Amino acid sequence: MYGDTKIKVTAFLARHGELKNAFSYRVDTPHRTIVISGDTAPTDAIVEHGSGCDILIHEAYSEATYRMVTRKWQGYRRAYHTSSRELAELANRAKPKLLVLYHRANPGAFGGPNSEHVLLKEIRQLYKGEVVTGHDLDVF
Repeated sequence: MYGDTKIKVTAFLARHGELKNAFSYRVDTPHRTIVISGDTAPTDAIVEHGSGCDILIHEAYSEATYRMVTRKWQGYRRAYHTSSRELAELANRAKPKLLVLYHRANPGAFGGPNSEHVLLKEIRQLYKGEVVTGHDLDVF
């Protein structure tokens, strides 16, 4: 944990396959709470540390593209990352004011400019809160 009069940053364990030192972060300021997933498979720690946060920034992969990769890579995704369905379920429990998708691993036919639309559609089928895809230099 790091803290001063303007900010408090708390690191907590993520679930990233066999890696023992993968972390997620909760950032508290006087005006906002932001939780950043880092690379992680689904974990209740996101709900515990992100419940009611202002912004949850979470990685996700599309289930449509999951079906397009080999079994080896499907296993990798399940162990190291979070599917759109799994993220929707976590977000429904954590109830962030804004869910921001990043680190979108979506190769294949959906890896082009429409990939984020496919991912958003999958999440919005199960999660009714505000959700957007993050891009470099976005401000929320």
